[in-house]
Amino acid sequence: MATPPVPGSVVVPNWHESAEGKEYLGCILRKNRRRVFGLLERPVLPPPVSIDTASYKIFVSGKSGVGKTALVAKLAGLEVPVLHHETPGIQTTVVFWPAKLQASDRVVMFRFEFWDCGESALKKFDHMLPACKENTDAFLFLFSFTDRASFEDLPGQLARIAGEAPGVIRMVIGSKFDQYMHTDVPERDLIAFRQAWELPLLRVKSVPGRRLADGRTLDGRAGLADIAHILNGLAEQLWHQDQVAAGLLPSPPESAPG
Repeated sequence: MATPPVPGSVVVPNWHESAEGKEYLGCILRKNRRRVFGLLERPVLPPPVSIDTASYKIFVSGKSGVGKTALVAKLAGLEVPVLHHETPGIQTTVVFWPAKLQASDRVVMFRFEFWDCGESALKKFDHMLPACKENTDAFLFLFSFTDRASFEDLPGQLARIAGEAPGVIRMVIGSKFDQYMHTDVPERDLIAFRQAWELPLLRVKSVPGRRLADGRTLDGRAGLADIAHILNGLAEQLWHQDQVAAGLLPSPPESAPG
C-alpha cells in the first residue's frame, strides 16, 4: 500500500477555525446545530459560491463495543448512545465536511458515507461484509483504549477486512481516549504498531458533546472542533490517493505492512 501523506500536507489543518472556514461551515449548521443529511441531500451554499463535491464510501470496522456507532454519531453531530446496543444490520450515515487544499488554495466539499454493521450481523449473514466492502474507498479500524483485546485484534481485522483490497485507504482510530488514565493500551504499543503497519492512527474521546445554552441541544460548532482532525485526516488520505491514481502526483514507494 502507498505511504500515507504527511499530516497537513494536503489539507489546511485549522482552516475550519478561520473566518472563511466558518462561513463554509455555516452550510452544515443551523443555529449552531448540526444539519442532518439523508443519502440524497446535500448542503445549500449561497448562490455566488460554487465548489466541487468529492464523495467517498467508508466502512467502519472493529470488535463489538469499541464505539463504532458512537464514533459515526459524533462525526455526524448526533447524540452518542449512552448504553451499548449492537447495530442490528447495516447503518449508513452521511457527513459533509468542507476543507481547503494546500496545493491549489481551493475549497472542496467532502461527502463521507459511513457504513456501520454490527459484528453479530456480519457473522450471521454472509452478504453483509461483501456489501459493506463493495466500492469502499476507505476502511476505518477502531479499537478502544479500555479494551486490550480490541487493540490486539487489529492485525486480524486488517487481514480479514482489507486483505483483498490493497488499494483502499486504511486508518486506525482509538476510541475512549478520554479514559486514557485507565488505558489497557500503553503508548509504547501504539508506537510499535505505527512502525510495523505505517498507518495513520488517530484518537477520539467518548465524552458527551458540549451543549447549547438550553442544556439539551448539542453545540454543533463545538462538536465540529472535537472531530475536525478525524474528518481532515480522511479528506487528506482520500484526496491524495485520488490525485495519485489520476497521475497528478507521483506514486510513492509501496510499503510492506506488518
